[in-house]
Amino acid sequence: MNDDPERAGTIPPIETPPIDLAIEDVLDLHSFLPKDVPDVVRDYLDAACEAGLRELRIIHGRGRGVQRKTVRTLLERDPRVSGFGDAPLEAGGWGATWVTLE
Repeated sequence: MNDDPERAGTIPPIETPPIDLAIEDVLDLHSFLPKDVPDVVRDYLDAACEAGLRELRIIHGRGRGVQRKTVRTLLERDPRVSGFGDAPLEAGGWGATWVTLE
């Protein structure tokens, strides 16, 4: 009988504690799956408000504009957002959206 889980084909999951990261004024969505973007943006807005941030930049990339549209639809519907638009060229241009929170 083989008691070694690695050899048996089942490796027990490694439990890692969550890591607390400081909320910054920039969120880069490139590392997230498209299906996760709405939740990530909502959670980011919650954390940014809680941290007292008022000027944000969300980097969604240029591509076909799908992520940009998703981000901006969420921003339009969020009552905490007082304004948003294309970031300046040096900050990503139309590949990023600046956000002002109330």
